[in-house]
Amino acid sequence: MSQALLAGLARTTRPQSAVRRFLALDAVVTGANGIAYLTASGPLGELLGVDAGLLLELGAFLTVFAAGVAWLASRPQPPALAVKLVVDANVLWAVLSVVALVAWLEPTTAGLLWTPMQAATVAGFAGLQWAALRAAASATR
Repeated sequence: MSQALLAGLARTTRPQSAVRRFLALDAVVTGANGIAYLTASGPLGELLGVDAGLLLELGAFLTVFAAGVAWLASRPQPPALAVKLVVDANVLWAVLSVVALVAWLEPTTAGLLWTPMQAATVAGFAGLQWAALRAAASATR
């Protein structure tokens, strides 16, 4: 991904700001998803064809994860290792979502659409965060 494209997406020419903005966007989307799973696990479980208990547990995890990512985004210069861990967690989440869909979930049509869509979104965050982190590292050299 080019630095010009990253700058456009993040609306900044400072790579460190791009890292923080992509982390913040991830935190907002992940937090909203987690809160939705926590507060509406029953109806969402029926809609998606996923066990409500599983959604409740995922909601708790996502909410805590989002809080950590938000804290990281609030740092003036997020540590590269911590950002890499977020990227790795996002990649793992995306892969496990697809594996779960194929291996053991029995989703409704809505769940069949939602699962790969959210996996692609999370993978997109990982790609943006990784590219911004690399741009920030090369800018400091």
